[in-house]
Amino acid sequence: MAVRMYDMSSDEIHLFAKIVGLLSERRAGFDLRGIVFPEIMKLLRADVLGSFIWDRRTGMYGEPFVLNQDPENVARYQTWFQFRDPITQKLRELRRVAHVDEVISRRDLRKTEFYNDFLARDGMHTGINLFSDINGWELADLRIWRTQSRPEFSDREINLLTVLAPYLWRGLSTMAEVGLEHLTERERDVVLLVGRGCSDKEIARILNIGFATVRTHLGNSLAKLECSNRTELAALVARLSH
Repeated sequence: MAVRMYDMSSDEIHLFAKIVGLLSERRAGFDLRGIVFPEIMKLLRADVLGSFIWDRRTGMYGEPFVLNQDPENVARYQTWFQFRDPITQKLRELRRVAHVDEVISRRDLRKTEFYNDFLARDGMHTGINLFSDINGWELADLRIWRTQSRPEFSDREINLLTVLAPYLWRGLSTMAEVGLEHLTERERDVVLLVGRGCSDKEIARILNIGFATVRTHLGNSLAKLECSNRTELAALVARLSH
């Protein structure tokens, strides 16, 4: 989808190029949300930004990153309003850039507790969202809003975010892959051998440790890396090795 350059000022064209460059970096420890999301918010001429990460184990959104939102309101979202949210699941199922109006009418949204007691408190009136995953890994989402006094989002913003989406997915997929640095040295040894296709008995022999100890390290590693089984763990190790 093409982005018309006349919809952007010269500063915004440079900002767009800067964002693409930042998203192309895959260095360890890169705070993508902290560095890139404020620039995206500026490019999209937005007023409020929110980003959460879906935790498959708890079935909840956590790890918030927000701009121009009251921390108390964010906390209320995590403990209360995410369970009374009429839009997010529907937007998440689309797996693409979408306007909130696509999943609920403005009239119906304004009748909800979610709008009146959460969105409106931070002036969130019209929004566009991006949800995605890579090979089953949930990525940090992107929720962009404007206040009621501002023009509504147009095709310009939808097109810009759609063009940026593949770069975002690549960058966020790196962030989603929890690094092996979160493991102990022995857990890391076990995980790397799992990645090479070794059985638990083979790992025990190679590392000269007991079979039960291997199972303990494997269980701890699966929990820390949010993998449901050793096949998923081996796939993660393969991705981290590229």
